[in-house]
Parts: sequence; structure tokens; C-alpha cells
Amino acid sequence: MPYKRLMWIAWPAFLAAAVLEMMVFAVLDPESLSLLGSRLNWSREAVYTVTFFIFWAMMMTSSALTLLLSLSSREINQHVRR
Repeated sequence: MPYKRLMWIAWPAFLAAAVLEMMVFAVLDPESLSLLGSRLNWSREAVYTVTFFIFWAMMMTSSALTLLLSLSSREINQHVRR
């Protein structure tokens, strides 16, 4: 059962992160990005990869919170007692 819930979190988050990545980089050029005032000297692929994993982590957090909020109080109490 825990793997099923993990997939309920990870798969929609993966899809949302992929769409967000496409939308962001349709507008921004990865080579024009800067961090703390200095230009990033990363390859395009590195920027795409790092930002994808950041987006995926953010979307997984959102999906996990949604799943948590969907649980009844009885289900939450059962998990706390274990």
C-alpha cells in the first residue's frame, strides 16, 4: 500500500513538473540565467535537469499535502499509532 500512495504522489507530480519545465523554458533561455547576481556557467542540459528536479520536488510536496488532506481523522490516527 505505501508504494501505491507513493505513485499517487510521484506520477502526477512528474507530469506537472514536465509541463511546468516546458512552459518555463519556452519563455526563458537557460544561458541567460543568473544566481546571486553572477551568471550561471552551466550547460543548458544541467539547467534543465536541476530545474526539473526542483519542480518535481515542489509538485511532489503539493501532491503529498493533497493526499494528506484527503485522509480522514481515523486514518491519520491509525498512522500515528504505528
